Amino acid sequence: MKITATAPCRVDLAGGTLDIYPLYVFLDGGVTVNMAIDLLSEVRLETREDSHIRLRSLDTGADLFARDLASLRPEGPLSLVARAVRFYRPGVGLNVTTNNAAPHGSGLGASSSLLIALTGALDALNETSLSLQQIVDWSANVEAQEIEIPTGKQDYYAALNGGVNAIWFGLKGNQVEPLAEKQTVEELEKLLVLSFTGESRFSGASNWNMLKAFIEAQGQTRQHMERIKATSLEMREAIKKRDFDWFARLLDEEWRNRKELAAGVTTEQIDRVMEAAREAGALASKICGAGGGGCMITAVPEGKREAVIGALEENGARVLPFRISKEGLRVQREAEP
Repeated sequence: MKITATAPCRVDLAGGTLDIYPLYVFLDGGVTVNMAIDLLSEVRLETREDSHIRLRSLDTGADLFARDLASLRPEGPLSLVARAVRFYRPGVGLNVTTNNAAPHGSGLGASSSLLIALTGALDALNETSLSLQQIVDWSANVEAQEIEIPTGKQDYYAALNGGVNAIWFGLKGNQVEPLAEKQTVEELEKLLVLSFTGESRFSGASNWNMLKAFIEAQGQTRQHMERIKATSLEMREAIKKRDFDWFARLLDEEWRNRKELAAGVTTEQIDRVMEAAREAGALASKICGAGGGGCMITAVPEGKREAVIGALEENGARVLPFRISKEGLRVQREAEP
């Protein structure tokens, strides 16, 4: 049997970190706005006649072999994949091949996207028909085991649903609110440029450190979190109203909020690239994910796109063409011969 699954990565527009439990409980609910993009994670499963498990990553070249599921150890660059396979316990030997289109350290939620694709494939193999909420919750638990700090959940919803969404995190559960129709999607694609500034090296603002700082009321952490929530709520409104001047101002506001949350979010390289983009006509920029490197999203007015792209590339950034992915997780079973 052969099964292929794909899931999109995401660009976080506003409200990152508000998806971490129990942070959004302390804030009486949170909302994160993000968009799925067509940089995909892909997983291919092929059952074997023996009990062996072989894991292989096409984008990193990593390879891991175990004689059976019991001897499969979550270690090395394929640790998360191994951990997920052990968790879902397929009853057969497997070849698992993965491929991720996003650069390593991109800040685009690539590991979460890969985990969703793998979970979808293993769910189809096991014929367990997991609900979307089970997939989100179990994926968060598996990834938290892997990285040993609390995980947010926005990445999983983007990978599962696709599109541009406001994801509400509340005391009664979580909800996904689609925000963009076809015309809005097209306008966002014209407005935004995605670039890779270099592999993310930022660890100071880990989820645990931010959560701990909030609980202990360190410095202005609570006030910064409240501002992040307020900006995210406005970002939702700006997209719904298709007010892209407002959108660009909020993108800049989100970045300023993010930089105040913890030291190390920005670097000299990031500042240099953003300044070059601004001088070329960009309206606003923000780093995706935790910061310290990774991908950057830049809002560009009509007529300035080529100039901004040139400025980004001249200052060491690599532009990544993208489209908004209207579809989330897709799973295909290859027909038996």
